[in-house]
Amino acid sequence: MKPAFINFNDEILPAGSLVLSTANRSFKYGDGLFESMRLMKGQLKFTDLHADRLQRGMKALKIDGYSQMDTWFLKERTEVLATRNKCKHGRLRLTVYRDAEGLYTPTQNKMGFCMELQPIDEPRYFLNDKGLIMDVFTELGKPLNYLSNVKSCNALTYVMAGLYKTQNRLDDAFILNQNKFLCEASSSNVFVWYDNHLYTPALSEGCVEGVMRQVVINLALQNNIPVTEAQINPEILYEADEVFLTNATRGIQWVMGYGVKRYFNKVSRFLMDELNKL
Repeated sequence: MKPAFINFNDEILPAGSLVLSTANRSFKYGDGLFESMRLMKGQLKFTDLHADRLQRGMKALKIDGYSQMDTWFLKERTEVLATRNKCKHGRLRLTVYRDAEGLYTPTQNKMGFCMELQPIDEPRYFLNDKGLIMDVFTELGKPLNYLSNVKSCNALTYVMAGLYKTQNRLDDAFILNQNKFLCEASSSNVFVWYDNHLYTPALSEGCVEGVMRQVVINLALQNNIPVTEAQINPEILYEADEVFLTNATRGIQWVMGYGVKRYFNKVSRFLMDELNKL
């Protein structure tokens, strides 16, 4: 079922409406950021974490109005849009952009936004039956700076990794940072289970500050699974017992293979069960 309505700057419009002009700064310069969230049984999951990340991202980009994008705003706008779309389960995308004129230098820092809801049948997270086959994308390293952790509308690194994935018939690709250490995947954070310890790239390594990343870290610690946020050499992928990806839409997805290496899914399956208990 296709979505019937969107929320564009607090106006409910048909999903196919032409709402952006060529002057839109998100279109011209990638001048904005977005949140991908999961709606289950009519409830937005981990709203506090999403609102906190969104507000900090807007502050980093110097977009005004970040205090408005709080938990109440996300829940209330989602409820209205879900009701209009007659949807209880889905993937929600909120794009926030700088609504201004100007070339590289904007004339103001006013906020604009668009909220879209894509229906999903499942009322819970499911671990993938078939593990992912992955390889390392080495053509382009992700830069390290204070915007690296922001989920911005400038996503060319992920686009190129996605093309690499398709051309090589992979399910996903690992992305390295500019120093050639493990960073993330094309749309997810990465976790590595090695020597009875769970590792994930530290935020200082340039990965997006994923909401599900933080949820999984918290779940692991609550269940006495040791977790370390670290600088990770991609060579560890040849030695690891398990590798899995996380994002807010799919939860946890386990990786089956990297080159000739094959992995298990014991830890990822356990954490997925714990995730669905929340």
